[in-house]
Amino acid sequence: MHVNTGVSIAGVRLANPVIAASGTYGFGREYGEYVDLNKLGGISVKGLTLEPRAGNRTPRIAETPAGMLNSVGLQNPGVEAFIRDEIPWLRKYSLKIMANIAGNSVADYIQMAERLDEADIDMIEVNVSCPNVRQGCISFGSTPAGVAEVTLAVRKATKKPVVVKLTPNVSDISSTAMAAEAGGADAVSLINTITGMVIDVNTRRPLLYNNTGGLSGPAIRPVAVRMVHEVYKAVGIPIIGMGGITSAEDALQFIIAGASAVMVGTWNFNNPRACIEVADGIECYLKENGMQCIGRLTGCLELNGE
Repeated sequence: MHVNTGVSIAGVRLANPVIAASGTYGFGREYGEYVDLNKLGGISVKGLTLEPRAGNRTPRIAETPAGMLNSVGLQNPGVEAFIRDEIPWLRKYSLKIMANIAGNSVADYIQMAERLDEADIDMIEVNVSCPNVRQGCISFGSTPAGVAEVTLAVRKATKKPVVVKLTPNVSDISSTAMAAEAGGADAVSLINTITGMVIDVNTRRPLLYNNTGGLSGPAIRPVAVRMVHEVYKAVGIPIIGMGGITSAEDALQFIIAGASAVMVGTWNFNNPRACIEVADGIECYLKENGMQCIGRLTGCLELNGE
């Protein structure tokens, strides 16, 4: 039985619904030595800033029982180096390219969006978890107003499809998702990492130099699935779900909850073939259940008691 695993996000057609998550796949070069990148639906590249960044001081990674904390601090070569050095290499493959951008001011986001509008990429993913230096370093993504402001600014600066990556560190993620939609986002992706801390009991200090970091991995998956379902009920734009996906079954939970596509992140560190195995597993599920198109699964969740 032939099945169609292709999905369309904001007019961009992906061969399958699995995207490598930003910050876990670099620019694809290292993984390209071990896997066929043509088998991915897409890649969200390492988070980009306007200028090169060295990132935070070490230690900046800490393992947890079901995941990891990171405070890498967006180490990256800057948007110009990405355009010059990485896009031509990635274009050797059929996967779609999503540029993840991060800024400390609205002007930062605008400048990057304008520059990337001229570049050979498919989508822009806007990381709104960054601190707004003009507003006391409170995250742009922590309020609907902040999300709407950044989204609207990026939307005006580019014709590329805009995906807004939402932080879970809010009281109501549906409100920020609706703000992204109102600001002109073509899609939302969620969730970003959950703020956490690990303490070294011998030194009685946080294990990370930056004190806190972003928790990712299987530990956050139930939270992420719940948030995806909440957002699915609140917005009319496509959702890209992520958070602790390690298998096709994990990914299918997000799709059934309302995601049109998924991102695989931390598990790539455990298994470089994770994205491909998840994509293959989704295809097998469709065949086993007599489904010719993956679109039938999105949002098909039936809640108990309804």
